Amino acid sequence: MTQPSPNVLILMGVSGAGKSTIATVLARRLGWPFRDADEFHPPANVEKMKSGAPLTDEDRRPWLEAIAAWIDQQCSRGAHAIVTSSALKRRYRAVIVGDRRDVRLVFLKGEKDLIASRLAKRHGHFMPPSLLQSQFDDLEEPGPEENPLVVSVDATPEAIAAEILERLGLVAQTLGA
Repeated sequence: MTQPSPNVLILMGVSGAGKSTIATVLARRLGWPFRDADEFHPPANVEKMKSGAPLTDEDRRPWLEAIAAWIDQQCSRGAHAIVTSSALKRRYRAVIVGDRRDVRLVFLKGEKDLIASRLAKRHGHFMPPSLLQSQFDDLEEPGPEENPLVVSVDATPEAIAAEILERLGLVAQTLGA
């Protein structure tokens, strides 16, 4: 049975997996709006991460609720959209994906050494490379019951985006068919 095309894609993974870069490529190819989950963080969360302290589940609650509200807004309008979120734990994904049938989780999976090398080259982001280990420690990879599309990040952003489009059956839309 073929699954219908999603209205909203959630690109998830640890910091440095390429969520924003790949989402930008997808948004351009599909003509869908894109929001980075970092935009939904309250200022106190950003300051905490800048100081090198990992967020607690309590810190994340308003952030996850804001992302979920935005997703619901898009879905209620029948709009298409892309949002990124680390979504490291199942309980976080339960808030932003839940039982929404028109939302699809895309897990950008990469080896720690690859991600660390990318983070070392990134400048101007509030998430310091020193917190990468805490991200991997918290990561609960999505299981089959979450119906994730699991994609390796060991390729160029263009190639990763092309794979996502093909596997979701969205290629024809990007070619104007």
